[in-house]
Amino acid sequence: MSLMTGTTHHNGLKTAVLMGGLWSLLLLVGWLLAQGTGSSIWLFIMPLIGVAQTAYTYWNSDKLAVRSMGAIEVTEAQYPAMYAIVRELSTTAGQPMPRLYVAPSMSPNAFATGRNPQNAAVCCTQGILQLLNERELRGVLGHELSHVYNRDILTGSMAAGIAGVISSLGTMALWFGGGRDRDRGGAGALVVLLMAILAPLAATLTRFAVSRTREYDADHDGAVLTNDPLALASALSKLESGVSSVPMDRDPRLEPVSSMMIANPFGKLGSLFATHPPMAQRIRRLEEMAGY
Repeated sequence: MSLMTGTTHHNGLKTAVLMGGLWSLLLLVGWLLAQGTGSSIWLFIMPLIGVAQTAYTYWNSDKLAVRSMGAIEVTEAQYPAMYAIVRELSTTAGQPMPRLYVAPSMSPNAFATGRNPQNAAVCCTQGILQLLNERELRGVLGHELSHVYNRDILTGSMAAGIAGVISSLGTMALWFGGGRDRDRGGAGALVVLLMAILAPLAATLTRFAVSRTREYDADHDGAVLTNDPLALASALSKLESGVSSVPMDRDPRLEPVSSMMIANPFGKLGSLFATHPPMAQRIRRLEEMAGY
């Protein structure tokens, strides 16, 4: 079976637009703070904070993600099938072999992280290893490796870092008010209130939208890498019911890594607040790739 190698969904353009929106929102928050405090230094501080937060998250993404899941690095002797699949796909892609981890959770899921292919890590939960057959697991691992090869960890780190800064500043605005404008009351207080509520909400929604576009790309590219879109489609179908039956607890430590996972680990959410596209749409796209 020969698969198309180019995506027709323009997800790269969508991601660029969404990331531009996040940076614009960060600068807007800086401008509002400058107006509220009477100091233009915020116009310089806000981008610096955003870059610093992004750099820290990006550089330490592999350690932060596997630590939050309680995952342990495993050997080929422990998980030979997992190793064989990843080695085969890495060789096909002409990329180095990533480190492999297994998390003790029985909720079926998987994710990849790391700042580049040379420092990548792929993690599966115990639940997904028990739920999927070898062909379906191969489809999932192809999806996860595609995230690494597409440099999605950088995109996700940027989105998470900027959204986190904006959300923190929204909380600070509620606590400390609007400085000079607060003394004038009226419009200044209203601006602070709107910034505190709407800016973090907009940042979160944009971050979720970035994650959703990346999932479509990884589905497509993973199916091309494995040359088996129906394997991933079958895995996604099982994961939808599996995660709904055994969702992960809403631990704040898992929030940053949740958007990296192949399925929403907390079960079904409304589309507006979902970090992942609807499974039905993802499965339909994969079936269309296979000519169904």
